[in-house]
Amino acid sequence: MKACVLSRDTIKKVKKTTKLSNLIVNFITLVVAYGLVQGLNYMSKLGGYLHLMRPANCLMMGFAVVVGAALADPNSLSIFWQGLTYGFITGFMLTAASMAINDYYDREIDAVNEPKRPIPSGLIKPKEALAFAFTITVTGFAAAYLTSISCFVIAVIAWIVFVTYTTFGKRSGLPGNLLVSTCVATPFIYGSLAMVNEVELNVLIFVSIVFLSNTGREITKGIVDVKGDTTQNVKTFAVRYGDKTAAIAAALFYLSAVLLSPIPWLLTLVSFWFIPFVAITDFGLLVSSFVLLKDCSRENARKVKNVVLIWFVVGLLAFVVGAFG
Repeated sequence: MKACVLSRDTIKKVKKTTKLSNLIVNFITLVVAYGLVQGLNYMSKLGGYLHLMRPANCLMMGFAVVVGAALADPNSLSIFWQGLTYGFITGFMLTAASMAINDYYDREIDAVNEPKRPIPSGLIKPKEALAFAFTITVTGFAAAYLTSISCFVIAVIAWIVFVTYTTFGKRSGLPGNLLVSTCVATPFIYGSLAMVNEVELNVLIFVSIVFLSNTGREITKGIVDVKGDTTQNVKTFAVRYGDKTAAIAAALFYLSAVLLSPIPWLLTLVSFWFIPFVAITDFGLLVSSFVLLKDCSRENARKVKNVVLIWFVVGLLAFVVGAFG
């Protein structure tokens, strides 16, 4: 009988131990699950910030600074590598900041046009986007100051131009497109200043081509975004004058860029190897203009604005190869 009692006590202890073990296991499982969820949320948040800053655009702008420097003095790149590094950081960070500020002010339009972007999707809060933009803006300005005072001034001016575009100019149509093109062209000027403390003639011509062709692309983008822009009273070329007129205006800007492209060769500012690359660029812009004029629908305009980026890259290579060749 005593052995039986002891056996029951042992069973009770085992049951209590089992219950306690199950509670501990469940608690640990909940903690691990919570940690995984938080980790996934953190990774998702990090992905949201990366999406917000558009890394591809940032890399392109940072690279544009290096290209501006290379066009100004291709033989001194290895000597001024530290200044070029700061210049790249400035271009990268200020572009990232401008993208974040743009998405903050465009959150209502993006809710219609691009609902999956970080802010309209709820992944990043508007105030978080502004705080992020402020942090990387300071970083960009610091890198510009470390390059030179003139570069710092250019960086501040570029930032002011973009903020002006985002807060006021975007709804103005063509003036807003011109402000964007100014921001796109500025990194090349910045690179030339960082390298030789002045803007060389070949850089100035290249910047003019960039300015004109990018304005054409901005007008093309207006055709793509016409639905959301109409609801938000954004007076783009497409909203104000219609898709067809906007397509004609975009084509005229592309054509203007093409007409400027032979000048560097005629002035012997570039080598022979400039010609094949710029010929591809010119042909591509002319074909894109024809395609857009033939079909100025939103879907086709989206394709054109994406393809035009390819011609921009080839044109960039034309000037780089021409400078080194």
